Amino acid sequence: MRNIKIVIEYEGTHYHGWQRQKSESTVQEVLEDRIGVITGERVTLIGSGRTDAGVHALNQVANFATETEIAASNLLKAINSFIPKDIAVKSVEDADDTFHARYDVKRKGYIYKILNRPVRSPLYRNFSWHIYGRLDLDAMKEAATVLEGRHDYTSFCAADGDSRHNIRTVMAAGLTVSEHSVITFSIEADGFLRYMVRNIVGTLIDVGRGKIDPAEFAGILRARDRTQAGITAPPQGLFLKEVHY
Repeated sequence: MRNIKIVIEYEGTHYHGWQRQKSESTVQEVLEDRIGVITGERVTLIGSGRTDAGVHALNQVANFATETEIAASNLLKAINSFIPKDIAVKSVEDADDTFHARYDVKRKGYIYKILNRPVRSPLYRNFSWHIYGRLDLDAMKEAATVLEGRHDYTSFCAADGDSRHNIRTVMAAGLTVSEHSVITFSIEADGFLRYMVRNIVGTLIDVGRGKIDPAEFAGILRARDRTQAGITAPPQGLFLKEVHY
């Protein structure tokens, strides 16, 4: 029995997230079904974590057990020739028998893209949140630094989150802006709560609009109360950037 590790890039627009579901198309389902045809087995993928409907991934990681003798390089070619164009397997390799794509994760990085200009873009519509009014980037940057460190992130957790606790360690959080008026929020942590990044971004937008200041943002974090934070940012601006082991 082999333990295969794969790294996947996908556009989440037409999928109901990563995790297989009963009645909706998901990335995991597509990959399991197609890899299963190639190997002649029933394949179960273990992903590094879930992504929600409409969320994208640059480097999702998964592993699966297989008895196939197909070389990793040939398996890579076969999978990519057999899956939809909005999914690509970037690498396939034999991993140690003990490797577990979910339980072995040390930290993850996400990015969220905001198109900040008066006119919407047809090119960025599936890959950013369009905010037409001017945002105070300096205030947003100041607020983002508050996130770094070990904190209880209940204020930015989904109301129906199922985590045992809401304490996480954020190693880095910040914002950059490109010449195309795209603001990119980047965050790296040892783990993330459901909707955590999108709820943070929604609240940072309130900072950028002047509805709250950075000090109030810090107070929202300390409050551990979801009702005090901003709206949940839409999914299309969110990307799973990387997973570290």
